[in-house]
Amino acid sequence: MARPEVLVAAPLMPYLMEALRRDYTVHDRIHQGDPAALAAAAPGIRAVVANGEAKVPRELIAQLPALEVITVFGVGYDGVDVAAAHERGVPVTNTPEVLNDDVADLAMGLLLSVARRIPQADRFVREGAWPKGPIALARKVSGGKLGVVGMGRIGQAIARRAEAFGMHISYTARSPRSDVNYTYYPDAVALATAVDFLIVITPGGAATRGLIDARVLQALGPQGYLVNVARGSVVDEPALIHALEQGHIAGAALDVFAAEPHVPDKLREMPQVVLTPHMASGTRETREAMANLVLANLAAHFAGKPLPTRVPA
Repeated sequence: MARPEVLVAAPLMPYLMEALRRDYTVHDRIHQGDPAALAAAAPGIRAVVANGEAKVPRELIAQLPALEVITVFGVGYDGVDVAAAHERGVPVTNTPEVLNDDVADLAMGLLLSVARRIPQADRFVREGAWPKGPIALARKVSGGKLGVVGMGRIGQAIARRAEAFGMHISYTARSPRSDVNYTYYPDAVALATAVDFLIVITPGGAATRGLIDARVLQALGPQGYLVNVARGSVVDEPALIHALEQGHIAGAALDVFAAEPHVPDKLREMPQVVLTPHMASGTRETREAMANLVLANLAAHFAGKPLPTRVPA
């Protein structure tokens, strides 16, 4: 029996690519700049494997008449036109749960880094500035007021970690949750007004585009810090740059950006900003667990079994 054909729609880690090539016929990103190759392979492509940043639009889905399943290496799937897939009866899967701890860990690491100025302190020592005098004082984290934008699985993992720091936790989400005891605010502006630190971990997509805008940043205030481990699209990047330049907020720590991997020069030059390269789930253990879940979804589909982590319609 011929091996199922799979279109890989984005760069994937070698561990996953090797496993895909072992069990499937893989077409690696032929839809990007090679329309003839895509047209030739399209009638046989039964699955698409993407990552959380990949685009799988309606137009691509329409070009794949044999498509049966789309599986995303990542928890976010806002780049996939899920509605178009479901119209065709094509299920979409992602890799939730397995990356919760890593993302929550990095969120707290970024919060500590920007408030305690850890990267700046590292440079201070490396550049020989210490013998000339002490480094400037930083901002205390323990006991502070933390706001979480998004109280899903990862948001709750962040909140549990913040509890260990004695932080007072509040959140905003589409609606209050009955399973947490944190203070709920109806929107991001109201939340930002009430907290010292604002961590963003809400899904991306049209519904949250620009959610953290100038009004939210103004509400966070000149002593407030922003941490974004969600999607670059959730923060209005020009508004954030303006707020940092004008001192409307004290600092920001960002793992995601609007036009990755390109980061605005102004952000890279600001001393009150900590930057990481979209690495929140970037541990070997978690990335391999994510890859295994992608493979499990594909294997279940082609065996006619229920999909382990199907995205709801």
